Amino acid sequence: ALRVDETAAEHVLQELRARELISSAYVEKWVDLPLADGRIVRAVTYVVDRDHAQYCRYGLDQQAQIIAGAVGGRGPNPEYLFKTAEMLHDLGIPDPQLDYLAEKVANLTNCA
Repeated sequence: ALRVDETAAEHVLQELRARELISSAYVEKWVDLPLADGRIVRAVTYVVDRDHAQYCRYGLDQQAQIIAGAVGGRGPNPEYLFKTAEMLHDLGIPDPQLDYLAEKVANLTNCA
């Protein structure tokens, strides 16, 4: 969870919506989020719509092939994957499938 100062909350929410809701592949949801210290806070999250045409239904190896060559409006997809995997690792959040993808993409793009 990331805390946003109340004075910036509306601006940050607008920025998130502009980025995450651009293709309707994600749905905005407000959730009660339990924090490590026991508090529960209200938080916004974006959840993939599994019925959306852009939802990926490929196996991990095919996903890795696509990611290895993909570039979006915000840069190369492999870079985004590596940064996401690294951040989750640093936060102690295990994601074996993402780790597998990162290793496979690194090998495909000679970034290993």
